[in-house]
Amino acid sequence: MRPVKQAGVLSTHSILYFAPAAASVSAGAALLLLHVSREGFFFVSACMLMYAYPNLSWDGLRRFYWRRFVSVGVPYLCWTLIYFFFLMPTAHYRGIASALRGLARMAETGYYQLYFLIVIMEFYLVFPLVALSLRRTRGHHGLVVAAAVLAQAAISVLTHWRLLPPLMFQYQMQDVLSYVLYLVGGCVVACHLEQVDAWVRRHARLILMLTAVAALAAEGVYFLAQYGVTTALGSGNDAFQPSVIPFNAGAIACGYLAGVALVRPGRSRFVRACVRSGSENAYGVYLSHMLVITALVWLGWGRLNSVIPWPLLCLLTVGVIVACCVPFTALLARTPLAVPLTGRRRVARSGLARRIRRCGYQHSPLHPLTPAPAETGTAQPDLQRPPALCRQRRVHRRSLRRPLRALSDARR
Repeated sequence: MRPVKQAGVLSTHSILYFAPAAASVSAGAALLLLHVSREGFFFVSACMLMYAYPNLSWDGLRRFYWRRFVSVGVPYLCWTLIYFFFLMPTAHYRGIASALRGLARMAETGYYQLYFLIVIMEFYLVFPLVALSLRRTRGHHGLVVAAAVLAQAAISVLTHWRLLPPLMFQYQMQDVLSYVLYLVGGCVVACHLEQVDAWVRRHARLILMLTAVAALAAEGVYFLAQYGVTTALGSGNDAFQPSVIPFNAGAIACGYLAGVALVRPGRSRFVRACVRSGSENAYGVYLSHMLVITALVWLGWGRLNSVIPWPLLCLLTVGVIVACCVPFTALLARTPLAVPLTGRRRVARSGLARRIRRCGYQHSPLHPLTPAPAETGTAQPDLQRPPALCRQRRVHRRSLRRPLRALSDARR
């Protein structure tokens, strides 16, 4: 689901930067639905967190928080500094004091997309209590989800119609309560992953149909408000309104179905490689893609609207971002800065080393072709056999199978 969700994030920011003002109505309609990438991010993060720590105890809190800080807190701080220095030529700070205030403000609210990480770090703080509550309410998780739906609807109404105190409204995007349904829902799904997986696969057509209906309903509310018919149900392309909650839930389920389809057995090697690369590099692409968008703005990429329709231009922008950020992230993952800049462990072995290991060898600083430890009952590999010969022997064995099978059938 990570590359699927990431495509929504890139599309959202491409429209925000490169859709012309004349297309504000149609762009707003697209943004209304694309904002689900944010809710999908929180759902996937909460689901995988609960799946990894179903029985988190008080003794393991120290290790839990340290690992969360390394994987999320450190990249957040590093990329805040990167964006601060990257944008300094256009920030026009009056002095060092002004620049430091700007840096503090950026760290407080999160630069552009980085506020996602602020929300998820807030959820990390309360996750042990959420996990404990779900363990205590086992057998009643349906009521927990129903309460989360009501809470999400109430918070959306209060937020959208500006009924909250000014301070809460000011930090609505960074407030973990604004996404309570998707965070709690992800944890509940993790507790019943096998049952949910079977149900979603069995009702795939129903989910697709209901999601399409929910999308049409949300767009209907948007256009009714846009053309001045009524604003009683909602207004604008604000994601914090009850009209988009059903669509968000359906879109997350559709994203899961897309993930199931992408990893279905029988996919080609190319598709599997693309999905694996998209999953491994999704976090790094999310962290770094605003560098590419900002550079495109400086280069005048938006002026292409005069010769290219804006939807096509936004799709091209997404392609440029992926083409730049995926190799950049893969390169960073092979450096000592892998953890602070990509949130993933450093890739230690090269592709050649992996191929050598598949042939029965491990790379060793003492010898370039050191045999792998032999298991019980298996023969030790020949030290003089190079990796290319291993591949030739496998191909030769495959070429012999068919005539040997035919000869066996004839004898039988």
